[in-house]
Amino acid sequence: MKKLLALLDPYVGLMMLVIALAAVLPVHGRGAAIAATTADVAIAFLFFLYGTRLSPRAALAGLVHWRLHLAILLCTFALFPALGLGVSHLASGVLPPALLVGVVLLCLMPSTVQSSIAFTSIAHGNVAAALCAASLSNFLGVFISPLLVGWLLQTSGVVLSFDVFRDILLQLLAPFLVGQLVRPWLGAWIQRHKTVLGYADRGSILLIIYVAFSKGMVENIWHEVAVADLLVLLAVLTLLLAVVLLLTRFIGRRLLSLPIEDEIALQFCGSKKSLASGLPIASLLFPGPQLGIILLPLMLFHQIQLIVCAVLARSYAAAPARSVSAQGAS
Repeated sequence: MKKLLALLDPYVGLMMLVIALAAVLPVHGRGAAIAATTADVAIAFLFFLYGTRLSPRAALAGLVHWRLHLAILLCTFALFPALGLGVSHLASGVLPPALLVGVVLLCLMPSTVQSSIAFTSIAHGNVAAALCAASLSNFLGVFISPLLVGWLLQTSGVVLSFDVFRDILLQLLAPFLVGQLVRPWLGAWIQRHKTVLGYADRGSILLIIYVAFSKGMVENIWHEVAVADLLVLLAVLTLLLAVVLLLTRFIGRRLLSLPIEDEIALQFCGSKKSLASGLPIASLLFPGPQLGIILLPLMLFHQIQLIVCAVLARSYAAAPARSVSAQGAS
């Protein structure tokens, strides 16, 4: 139990506190405009940090596993969206429309980086390939996720205008590329101060959450979500993750006959959805007051995937077949 708790992210508790703060003290008027502008700056800062942290050499080193990377990208940007659309149709009339949009939205986001690599490492999988695949997913997600949202959520009022693409370029892609350019000079400094910058990184996400949920409180839209809706949503998200984990294992083991190390990387990278990348992208695509509700499935899925994959990673690490394999390799 202690090991499991160590793997869980206490940051989720901070997110809940920020949501409670937005419910009690939402930002209004001029303050809301200032907070929104600050959140935009925070989004750019997040992607600048992503650019400085991604090592092009490490990413290129993992590209030799092209079948694995292709499988992970297809799971992230094809399998997940198909499942999300299926869930939205099956749950239509059961969940509020904004929550259904949120379920589809989470399925269109890129994979995580930190937790995918961490769980792959714990399970004794191919860490180098996981690093490459997760980084590639996040980079391509800046383009692919908004395009998928505009294509699959047209009926929800999402229109990818020039302004949206401009914001994506200026707030996501440009800071990321600047981070890559200055990485030779700032990379070592950022590595030395990664703890402090990690606080700034997560603080930026908390600010985005606060602004999003404040909008919902000011517009009084939370009456659309009942406790029963949240319970149904939790069940739906848990089932979604279980299906994806089963399918990624089947694809890696049966369809592609991957080595166990690559199968582990596929399962952990192909089943994750990034909260850190998803929140900024969603805030650009859904600037209205319903953003808080739309983000809720992604936030809940984030916590569910951490709990389930923590248990799964320990299971892989403790498996007899894994122990024998590891001994043979040594």
